[in-house]
Amino acid sequence: MFSFTSIKNYQQFLTENPNGCVVAVKEYLKKIDQQQHLNAFLEVFETDALQQAILLDEKRKQGKPLGKLHGVIVAIKDVLCYKGHKVSAASKILENYKAVYNATAIEKLLNEDAIIIGRNNCDEFAMGSSNENSAYGVVKNALNETLVPGGSSGGSAVAVQAGLCMVSLGSDTGGSVRQPADFCGIIGLKPTYGRISRYGLIAYASSFDQIGIFANNIEDAALVLEVIAGADEFDSTISHQPINEYSNLNTSSNKKYKIAYFKEMLEHPALDIEIKNSIQQYIQQLKNIGHEIEALDFDLLKYIVPTYYVLTTAEASSNLSRFDGIKYGYHSTPPTNSLTDLYKNTRSKGFGKEVQRRIMLGTFVLSAGYYDAYFTKAQQVRNILYTKTKEIFKTVDAIIAPTVPATAFPIGSASNNPVEMFLADIYTVYANLVGIPGISIPLFKHSNGMPFGLQVMTNHFNELTLLALSKNMMELK
Repeated sequence: MFSFTSIKNYQQFLTENPNGCVVAVKEYLKKIDQQQHLNAFLEVFETDALQQAILLDEKRKQGKPLGKLHGVIVAIKDVLCYKGHKVSAASKILENYKAVYNATAIEKLLNEDAIIIGRNNCDEFAMGSSNENSAYGVVKNALNETLVPGGSSGGSAVAVQAGLCMVSLGSDTGGSVRQPADFCGIIGLKPTYGRISRYGLIAYASSFDQIGIFANNIEDAALVLEVIAGADEFDSTISHQPINEYSNLNTSSNKKYKIAYFKEMLEHPALDIEIKNSIQQYIQQLKNIGHEIEALDFDLLKYIVPTYYVLTTAEASSNLSRFDGIKYGYHSTPPTNSLTDLYKNTRSKGFGKEVQRRIMLGTFVLSAGYYDAYFTKAQQVRNILYTKTKEIFKTVDAIIAPTVPATAFPIGSASNNPVEMFLADIYTVYANLVGIPGISIPLFKHSNGMPFGLQVMTNHFNELTLLALSKNMMELK
């Protein structure tokens, strides 16, 4: 019987099974059908996936060169454009809209022989920390279906967690890959801003958004990153730095790292006591095997969440102004008295409450009377954070922190308290504000039975160290 443990083992299976891709796709389609109640998928591309599997099996039989992701079954968050397929950002305002081009990341997956099996549910326009804000219903955590999977990429996380695909793509604007990975007990990688092209990613906050990767092991995440990273003429913010062979990780246990943590993060009153104790004990383990650990003061912690929400909502109010119901997507039916009424009715009915809240907040902080008081100040804080981070990485290899303050919470328990939900991002938004790569690795289990992870961050474009250190940490546990 077919089972998946890693891409490497799966591709070995393919060499021994002439129709292996078809076998694998059928197995995942069956699992997705059996787990429909989790609501992880908004749409399954059954016909396309099977056709691609047949072509790839034939390619192997003919002895043609194979792509790095040959036969790998991938799910994609419903914010990534896949030509000829629906992409709605889990919003009514883009209901039934079909992409007219491929996102660069999708194009690169397909060029390396990946099979895209479906699109995953998420918080509407990637705005949320629980996957309760989708216009198409709540996603459930496969480990405990009364709990949220995290957000906004909750569907992509659950797809990997529940074995409904091999790897998946999400997007991370303030923790939307790392936080659900933590809640679901899997790996969630957010690369450096500009490492992966954003072309074809529906924008939330353009200076924060980054495509991220969910996987069961570090090697699989590294291989996917190797494939989808790199220069792109369609994205002016992309880095042109060369791409490392991330899949050839040097994980020698003899290498010792200098690792920092921020005292204020571990001492924050919102942090669950078991999470705090587990991380402190793990820090001692790292010391015991020879890593150098340094505790740093970080007096800017209280500013990072407000700074993040001022800037991201400002960018969202601008980015989402294009969704007016005129050229595409949902529009309110007549009669209306004016074009302005059409806009107001369409956007009021097409956007959910959380998206409306963030658009209004963003419009407020950009308004003439408040621009300098909020937006300009937030940009100044972001610049201070960036400068401080560059200084820190002159002397350390990595920063570690909790991923979230607590484990997955019950569905509906926080949805009426947006401030509480915003504050849950306290540990993840830092990496997006300064553009560094971060990963959540599943190391621990709470007494309540749910997993939680450790967040690791490294300097800009140093994903190689991030992945190698993370793999060593996974082996240490």
